[in-house]
Amino acid sequence: MTRPARTRLLIVQTAALSRNVVEASPALEQALPGIVSDLSPVFPALTCPAQASFRTAAGPALHGVVANGRFDRVLCRADFWEQSAALVAGARIWDGFRQRGGRVGMLFWQQSLGERVDLVLSPAPIHKHGGGMIEDCYSQPPDLYPRLCDRVGGPFRLRSYWGPLASRRSTEWIAAAAGELLRIPEKRPDLLLCYLPHLDYDLQRHGPDDAARLRGAADALAGPLHRLVTAGREAGYKVLVWGDYAMAPARRAVFPNALLRRAGLLETRRVGRRLYLDLYRSRAFALVDHQIAHIYVRDPSAVGAVCACLEAAPGLDVLLDQAALPHPESGEFIAVAEADAWFAYPWWESPGEAPDFARHVDIHRKPGYDPCELFFGQLLPPAVSLNTAKVRGTHGRPEAPACFATDIDLDRCPADIADLGACLRAWLDRTP
Repeated sequence: MTRPARTRLLIVQTAALSRNVVEASPALEQALPGIVSDLSPVFPALTCPAQASFRTAAGPALHGVVANGRFDRVLCRADFWEQSAALVAGARIWDGFRQRGGRVGMLFWQQSLGERVDLVLSPAPIHKHGGGMIEDCYSQPPDLYPRLCDRVGGPFRLRSYWGPLASRRSTEWIAAAAGELLRIPEKRPDLLLCYLPHLDYDLQRHGPDDAARLRGAADALAGPLHRLVTAGREAGYKVLVWGDYAMAPARRAVFPNALLRRAGLLETRRVGRRLYLDLYRSRAFALVDHQIAHIYVRDPSAVGAVCACLEAAPGLDVLLDQAALPHPESGEFIAVAEADAWFAYPWWESPGEAPDFARHVDIHRKPGYDPCELFFGQLLPPAVSLNTAKVRGTHGRPEAPACFATDIDLDRCPADIADLGACLRAWLDRTP
């Protein structure tokens, strides 16, 4: 008896993909694998919570990824963009598929290191002791990255993935590498998840209401996406393309840590002329992430003072208690910015007081997401900007829908990103 062909599925997660982006570019709409449908984001509408919600078919209150960063209450330390898959709690939508012999791969997804999959490729530079870094990618199996470099025609450049030089080249390389992987019969997985990032950079720099820039960014996505979808179909894959959030125009920044410091709730340590956080003594601290900020109140007696300090802040829409996102990783409060505002991490008053890492691309050490890293501040020596007014796009609020398109016959139209993951799990479970 002939065995049925195994299911093959290509999942492409595209940052900031929403209906207005698709409508800006006929070429992008044609590159998608099906009719465009709206998709409600999770709360908060951020990259890591969205990807974790999709792969667990559960919300942040269950899987525990409540932002792109986290605050370790024991070590009194904030970390951003940590890559351990163990940070995402819960079963994966592909667990049953793998138990039946299906092979799964992840390219450039967040929190993919150590994941229960067969193939992984993720940026993993080596930071040298004397300064600088060696660009490299982590891959399992180890020969995956060098083999894809040979087929694509060169290595992945980290500077195209984040920082002032971040550009469409990151998306082009990832899409090309994913397409080449699908052309290697002995390597290609049955289920491949990849992430295309560059649309997010352009929309944060220029905003979604700059029509010419929006169309340019969408057109730049159309080519690599079309080639990847074509490669998938030629190799017998069904295709799903989905977005994690919609970008909103940004007009102003809010500085919750500066407000907490003025109120005597956040402490700093002066080293020379620079101010560094002292989270050991601070009674409250804001871990900021686009339009969301987790407010960690380390002294219960300071709750009233924190509320009084922040609730009247211009640009802050609402201060929610932990019931809005009930998980130990959440802050005691969750601040949500107004629709045209976003939260910036600085606590200092003058540029001369900024810590040394403020003017550098330093995504792990900064205690908050810093979109100013997308802009040069000075060229010699190279430094990133401290000017928050340059940021024109943001996200995090859950109102505006993202979107998805697929040629998969789903059993229902998903309500949100976690439900899309549940639909995919059901599809994988009922197909060979």
